[in-house]
Amino acid sequence: MTCIVRAWDLKKPLLFCPAMNTAMWDHPITAEQIERLCNFGYIEIACIEKTLMCGDKGYGAMAEVSTILEKVKELLSKNLPHLTVSVPGYV
Repeated sequence: MTCIVRAWDLKKPLLFCPAMNTAMWDHPITAEQIERLCNFGYIEIACIEKTLMCGDKGYGAMAEVSTILEKVKELLSKNLPHLTVSVPGYV
């Protein structure tokens, strides 16, 4: 991920969706890294709380697909107001 972000054109929007184990999410380095990405103007789609694959319950699960799609549609409508975005199966 860090190689992709470093190669990203800073003039283009970048959305990121953190997903990790709760222990990793709670680590202070994670907050620093997310803050750094946000300071570049990148847009975080926050993780959610639920039971993770490892069995832990807590924050770290990636946002729901519908949430991610809504954020992408919102961003596209701001930057390309004439564009209509629809994804079959998601309203």
